[in-house]
Amino acid sequence: MITNIAMFINSIAHYLPNNVVPNDYFEKVNGLTDEWIVARTGIKNRRRAKSKEDVNSMSLEAVKEALIKTPYDICEVDLIVGATYTPVDTIRTISVNIQREYNISNVKSVTISAACSSFINAIEIVEGYFASGKAGKALVVVSDNNSGFSDDSNPVSGHLWGDGAVAVFLSKERTTQDDLEVIDVITKGLANVGYGPDGVFLRPQNGGLTMPHGKDVFMYACNYMADVTREIAANNQVDIDEIDYLIPHQANIRIINNVVKNLKINKDKVIVNIDQCGNTGGASSAIGLSQHLHQMPKDALIVIAVFGGGYSAGAMLLRR
Repeated sequence: MITNIAMFINSIAHYLPNNVVPNDYFEKVNGLTDEWIVARTGIKNRRRAKSKEDVNSMSLEAVKEALIKTPYDICEVDLIVGATYTPVDTIRTISVNIQREYNISNVKSVTISAACSSFINAIEIVEGYFASGKAGKALVVVSDNNSGFSDDSNPVSGHLWGDGAVAVFLSKERTTQDDLEVIDVITKGLANVGYGPDGVFLRPQNGGLTMPHGKDVFMYACNYMADVTREIAANNQVDIDEIDYLIPHQANIRIINNVVKNLKINKDKVIVNIDQCGNTGGASSAIGLSQHLHQMPKDALIVIAVFGGGYSAGAMLLRR
């Protein structure tokens, strides 16, 4: 069903730590060569938070950059939705930390987690608040500090993770002609399929961030990112060939290539940043949008498709 709730992205910006960790580092730590990592993941470098950085500090950096391009004061925001599965503090969350930093009054504040699909879930929450009339301007901030919970010596998944954040300002009404129109948003909870919550997990006091069932994650990520792309396109009478840009979750280049093959979409339309960023979690696809938005022409149709551990999936259809 096509949504009739107007929603616009007014600005978007990202933050990536300047600490770059190349594949050569992992040959010393767990014996994996650059050639092996690139062939299986597509990753050459990843951005890693420094010792004094965390999801809250990276979130503030992304917000600061987004505000430069936002056509209104942050105090006009009446909803903040943070998203992360790697919190530095479960009480001083992303959303309340931002409210405190900018002294924003009369704002609804919530931080959620749907693993690597959290960005799309956060956007759908904004859609609900807009539809109910309880908010008119929103700030979505997604940040993950995977390296703070992963073990680099783990040869299965230690080399996958990067860190980063993205901030997105949205409004119920168009603010400028440069706004991105959010045409539709869909999400799916998929804990009942495959290994679900056991496919990949983060247990801070019992092993950290690990992926014991990578093949299962791979299979369902490939299938569901393609499925939600088809679904959101069909719901809005858009042919796959009409999609100008596809931005998938950046988990693994082989997953991305599988989705591209499944959809029979031109590779030139696919945004990829995993080679230089690693898997930046819930922020990855939104970082891709932020990095490439300047080169997208007016009226371009953009699909963001995601899959998260747990499992979950989602998609968003945008018009430039």
